[in-house]
Formats: sequence, C-alpha cells, structure tokens
Amino acid sequence: MRAPLQTLLVTAFLMSVSLASLSQDQQTPPPRSFDYWQPDWMVRELWGPGTMPKGMMVRLLRHTTYMQYGVPKEYQGAKSNMPSGSETITAGGELYANHCAGCHGSDGMGGGDPGRAVSPSPALLGYMIQRPISVDEYLLWAISDGGKQFETDMPSFKNKLSRQEIWRVIAYMRAGFPSPPAR
Repeated sequence: MRAPLQTLLVTAFLMSVSLASLSQDQQTPPPRSFDYWQPDWMVRELWGPGTMPKGMMVRLLRHTTYMQYGVPKEYQGAKSNMPSGSETITAGGELYANHCAGCHGSDGMGGGDPGRAVSPSPALLGYMIQRPISVDEYLLWAISDGGKQFETDMPSFKNKLSRQEIWRVIAYMRAGFPSPPAR
C-alpha cells in the first residue's frame, strides 16, 4: 500500500512541476536570436504616451496642427508669386544669412552657434524643405508667426520682413541653400 501511495505522490509532484513549467513557458517568450530583418530596436514601441522626448513632441506639434487643422486663415491658400531665378535666390540668400543662418546654419542643418543654446534645437531646414509638408502656406506660416504658440524660440518675422522677403527666403531654401557667388 505504501508503494502505490508514494508512486501517486511522485506522479502528482511531477505533473505539477511540468504544469508549472508549461504555464511558465506560455508567459515568457523564447529567447530571440538576432534578426537582421527586424532587429530588437525596431520591435519596441518608439513613442507611446509619455515616452516621446519633449524636443520631438514640440517639433511635431506644428506638423500635427497643420495636418489636422491647416494654417491660420491669413495663410490659407498662400502661394509664392516670386519669379524663380538667380536674382530672387540671391536676394533670399542675403535675407537668410542676415536673419536665419545664425540659428539654422548656412546650409540649413542647424549649425548656427545661437541655435545650439535653445531647446528644442532649430529645425533642420535643409532636410525639411525636401519633405512633402513644406508647401508654401506652411512655410509662410512658420516663418511669419514663429514658434511662440508651440513654445519654441523661433522668432516671428511678420513684423520684420515683408511677405515678399519671406517668399525670397523660401525660394532660397528651395534652391538648396546655394553658396553666394564669388565676387
């Protein structure tokens, strides 16, 4: 009688151990080997509620506002009427050098010294100007109103530059931030 009871207890113990390991296996995924098509840094959630860095959140706020609500009425449907050509681009380059390059850098990639002291850092215009969001009304709005409503240090230029001057700056940026011709 004793042997069957021991056998029964041992069997029950082994079954509980195997059930515990079975349920443990279901809760923990097996270890992954390196996957060249989907490395671990791509598997994790990059930005979720509360995980986006403040600088990135501020940058995306203007873009999100534009995508959901458009631009303020005074900029809706705005289109540049500046003639394309070297005179417009040269004039825009001079305006850019005097008003923008300090923060955004001469090539639009944020290399200006004053721009290194602000957070979030200035927009990378050399990159952004090539994106589909960089339509006339969006650029006019961003330059004219600046970043006050989005809590950035981008100044407003609507009281410093005329609309025609802002269009010249935009033409210069669209031309790829060319260096001024040698004199």
